[in-house]
Amino acid sequence: MTPHPPFHRIPPLGPPKRSPRQRVLVQWRGVDLAGPEKASAPAAQPVRDVMPRVLQSLRMDRRRAEAEIVRVWNHLLDPSITAHAQPTALAKGTLFVSVDSNVWLHEIVRYRREEILERLRHSFGEASIRKIAYRVL
Repeated sequence: MTPHPPFHRIPPLGPPKRSPRQRVLVQWRGVDLAGPEKASAPAAQPVRDVMPRVLQSLRMDRRRAEAEIVRVWNHLLDPSITAHAQPTALAKGTLFVSVDSNVWLHEIVRYRREEILERLRHSFGEASIRKIAYRVL
């Protein structure tokens, strides 16, 4: 008995079969646009080329810095202050802090402003946080 050669699939001749979706689109449109659509589709790009642009457009560096400021704010300061005042943004060296009442705004601005600024500057440096602007929500 001679061994049979392994079965080899012979590919069909002509264009590949259309999917059900493609068949319906051709029937509905009355014309086959698969070739032009495929030609005009953007080419795939490696993730290593696309990811830096995506992160830059989402401003991830800025968001990460703001999250770090909130983390340090909650860690360094008195819990009674952090319960009533939270940083909301950092722009051009000014840290914007939202305070929940006028009483706490007065307390922080009058008695704790320099202490808070000194602690944040110690953690982030003189250049990153030059001043703090407080506002009541």
